[in-house]
Amino acid sequence: MNQAVFLDRDGTLIQDLGYICDFSQIGFFPFAADAVQTMNRAGYLAIVVSNQSAVARGLCSESQIIEMHRRLQNHFKEQGAEIAAFYHCPFLADGKIAAYRLDSPWRKPAPGMLLQAASDFDLDLDRCVMVGDKADDIEAGKRAGCLTILVRSGQGRASEAALARTGPAPDHTADDLLAAARIIATLSPPGVERD
Repeated sequence: MNQAVFLDRDGTLIQDLGYICDFSQIGFFPFAADAVQTMNRAGYLAIVVSNQSAVARGLCSESQIIEMHRRLQNHFKEQGAEIAAFYHCPFLADGKIAAYRLDSPWRKPAPGMLLQAASDFDLDLDRCVMVGDKADDIEAGKRAGCLTILVRSGQGRASEAALARTGPAPDHTADDLLAAARIIATLSPPGVERD
């Protein structure tokens, strides 16, 4: 079985600039490619799992999100950083667009995207890590049975304070994705049980 790092998109892999619909709107963290390379070298697939309610809100089409993710994947690949897949949840229970008005099991904090990726990539969720800047990311990771890391980038500092009061507590906290990747690189190598 394989192991993966599940990455939240906005605030974790790229800057959180609100609802974006096009590659040209992306704000890049200077450390992101190095972080993904570090995960790759440590034997982890990098898989993005992202709530994209902009589709249900009528701000973007789903095809725009898919194209943006394709270009984002290529952007990282050109820098030697492999992102294996992008999963997104376009649904929202009170969405404006009827076709996307759904309380989806894929929308974090539900673990649906992680469970689907586990099926698609033959992942051992016990050996996977969820990294994100929001409480929903940490909860989704916990519900899937993954180790969790909260990053302080994006909305992470506010989330850190909220989680300290309400939980669930992340297994680790890191300043940004590169710091998280360095923690991940110290975990057990493939084939070795983690305590």
